[in-house]
Amino acid sequence: MKIALLQTDIIWEDKQANLQRAEKLIAGLPQGVRLAVLPEMFNTGFSMYPEKIAEDENGTTLAWLTSTAKKYNIAIICSISFDYMKCYFNRLFFVFPDGAYQTYDKRHLFRYLKEDERYTAGKKRLIVDYEGWRICPQICYDLRFPVWSRNASPKSAEKPYDLLIYIANWPAIRMQPWNLLLPARAVENQTYVIGLNRTSTDVNLTGERSFSGESQAVDFKGNIIAKAALHKEEVLIVDLDLQALHNFRTSFPARMDADEFTIITNHECI
Repeated sequence: MKIALLQTDIIWEDKQANLQRAEKLIAGLPQGVRLAVLPEMFNTGFSMYPEKIAEDENGTTLAWLTSTAKKYNIAIICSISFDYMKCYFNRLFFVFPDGAYQTYDKRHLFRYLKEDERYTAGKKRLIVDYEGWRICPQICYDLRFPVWSRNASPKSAEKPYDLLIYIANWPAIRMQPWNLLLPARAVENQTYVIGLNRTSTDVNLTGERSFSGESQAVDFKGNIIAKAALHKEEVLIVDLDLQALHNFRTSFPARMDADEFTIITNHECI
């Protein structure tokens, strides 16, 4: 499957400008791309002011997502600040080419910027079935917590996912963990991994932060198969081979020895 990693700048809390930028990039994608990946909170930046920027299901951004997916016959992944009866979530949308969508609420909230005080943590992972692939999309800080991304073992009733995607606003000052953990998640889960990050700067609670991009695709052996430029907007196209993944899992069945466990969550929206 051909996937486009849209490593973009985000104009701080300017939804109209960010939607226009994203649509221009999607409109220019080459033929055959089936999935476009946008950064975390692509329409506003990683804002800790949900009372100002959050939208509900009738908002402008979701309307844009569904119409754009249908217009260009492509699936889109992104996240936005979402308002559910004044309970706020960093909500990921996987929008299908027909405009239908599924959602995931960010599980691990970044307390360093007080995200845990302004948003509510999600309780369920999302596995999306799309064009023969099983895709597990997660958000930024989730990358640091391997239990949340653990793939199903052959002893489980659940089918394993084939592609793990992280969308992020991951700052330049902490890129060493980004570059270490993406291959680690690929190896331990025997899966492809995509990390999509933004560029440029924002002006959040702790002052201006810089973002270097370094979006990348990693194969199931931990090899980086494509990587975007530093500090530069770029559209990176990757073509992933599902049969190669299946062949590797058969020839090296490490997942047969994986530990079994159950994740218990208890976060509620109050």
